[in-house]
Amino acid sequence: MRLTLLAVPCLVLAACDPEIPDSAAGVGFEDGYPSYLAQREAELTGVAGNDAAAAEPVLDENGNPVPDQTVVTTNNPGISDEQSFAAVSERESIQSDAARIEAQREVYEFIEPTAVPERVDDGAPNIVTYALQSTNAVGESVYRRSGNTTAEGLARNCARYGSSDLAQEAFLASGGPERDPKRLDPDGDGFACYWDPTPFRNIAAN
Repeated sequence: MRLTLLAVPCLVLAACDPEIPDSAAGVGFEDGYPSYLAQREAELTGVAGNDAAAAEPVLDENGNPVPDQTVVTTNNPGISDEQSFAAVSERESIQSDAARIEAQREVYEFIEPTAVPERVDDGAPNIVTYALQSTNAVGESVYRRSGNTTAEGLARNCARYGSSDLAQEAFLASGGPERDPKRLDPDGDGFACYWDPTPFRNIAAN
């Protein structure tokens, strides 16, 4: 009788105790949740998705697994072994060299040389011709100049042109070397804004 009375409160407490929920229930374990966790873990750890796809077997049209096929790359960026006599002699032969040379000859395209285009004479000064016709050195005064152009004034006048070649062309077009209305050649050597004919002369001499 005493045991019966003790069992009654235990049954009452068990009936009142709330059921502990199963943390695995209701979250899709039965419908692919482990696969989702594996995929999520792969994304977090930096495993590429195509690696996981590559691990799956490839099936043919009949559903049979297709054997793995090794892909041989022809543009391997690794270190070449062409300088290794042993490697080359094992891989190549006189016949293979001849075949490769013949294949290269077949794709070789010979382009016939064409005539050099003639320079169109538009009346503009030719600084190359002027460089070859002149004989004095840079800084050697040949032509008389009136007025006094300071270094600051020369720099300001030359700044109007993008290069000494353009300044020399403008100098010749405005009456140079005899005249210098733009004040680009204050020393009278016939060369504007420190233009130097030496490179053109050296090429012609060679």
